[in-house]
Amino acid sequence: HIVEGRLCDVRDRERLIDLFVEFRPDVVFHAAALKHVPHLEREIGEAVRTNVFGTVNAADAAIKAEAEAFVLISTDKATRPTSILGATKRIAELYVQSLNSAPRFITEKERRTRLVAVRLGNVVGTAGSVIPRFRAQIEAGGPLTVTDPAMVRYFMTKREATDLLWTAARIEPPQREAGQSAVLVLNMGQPVRIDDLARRMIVLAGLEPDRDI
Repeated sequence: HIVEGRLCDVRDRERLIDLFVEFRPDVVFHAAALKHVPHLEREIGEAVRTNVFGTVNAADAAIKAEAEAFVLISTDKATRPTSILGATKRIAELYVQSLNSAPRFITEKERRTRLVAVRLGNVVGTAGSVIPRFRAQIEAGGPLTVTDPAMVRYFMTKREATDLLWTAARIEPPQREAGQSAVLVLNMGQPVRIDDLARRMIVLAGLEPDRDI
């Protein structure tokens, strides 16, 4: 098969819908988002325009193109959110849930598209993952930057994340009241304190926290 790509700003609603209708995708994985926590605390408007309105545009476009499934890739930060990133992702989840519970929300035709949100934790080894960042900071001689000593994250492998996304694309989410349809979360065990992780990685590198780094 020939693989084709297009450039489009997720905020550009009209072009996004035109592209979706042109390509007629079977499954849409919506990953486009602004995710850098400190920046988003300062740039709330940008966070909302991309993470919320961008999701609205992508989900609406998927429905107009009659895709079989739309999967919003969300984050564990959307659970009782305490940051702008988590809050905007939670709003995006609520929109997707509401669409999935409303058969004719966007068009007069019966909605064909299944919509579901998937919350991923920290995917180990991917760009932006805290572990490669800490490793690079250790190799540079420190310091290791921890936004908040009380912050905890869940961790998952690339394989686990991929399997969860494909599972989400295949299942039929339960039909309930608006805003109450499926949000999928992998059982990732116990959360890890980022401060503990940082100190553990320093020790594994043969150094002593607070003294060497």
